[in-house]
Amino acid sequence: MQAVAKLRNCPMSARKMRLVADNIRGKDVDKALDILKFTRKEAATWLEKLLLSAVNNWEQKTEGQDPDEYELYISEILVNQGPQLKRFRPAPFGRAHRIRKHTNHVTIVVDNRVYLPGEDEEEVVESETDND
Repeated sequence: MQAVAKLRNCPMSARKMRLVADNIRGKDVDKALDILKFTRKEAATWLEKLLLSAVNNWEQKTEGQDPDEYELYISEILVNQGPQLKRFRPAPFGRAHRIRKHTNHVTIVVDNRVYLPGEDEEEVVESETDND
């Protein structure tokens, strides 16, 4: 059972966000939260909130199942570039320099390693092969 959480228009460049996202890709949720808690970058706080939201979405989708019993892990994390805000800053001699304020979009997909009671193993295998 997969659950998705999305963060859109985060006021940070996608390149800076990818540095932290690459550290937690494919990890278990508990280990990823520990990594994010002790990472000293602004992106870590955004991703920690988003990961907690994805876990909460998984709980809502599975009607209150305990995520610790089903070994949740981050099956997919995407960081894409968002729109740029374009501003001008005054420069000497009456000129202007362009300032580009970058944004990004992040998508986290959380999945379980242990099968749910009503979930067939064949459906899980098909969903894993469809992503490739």
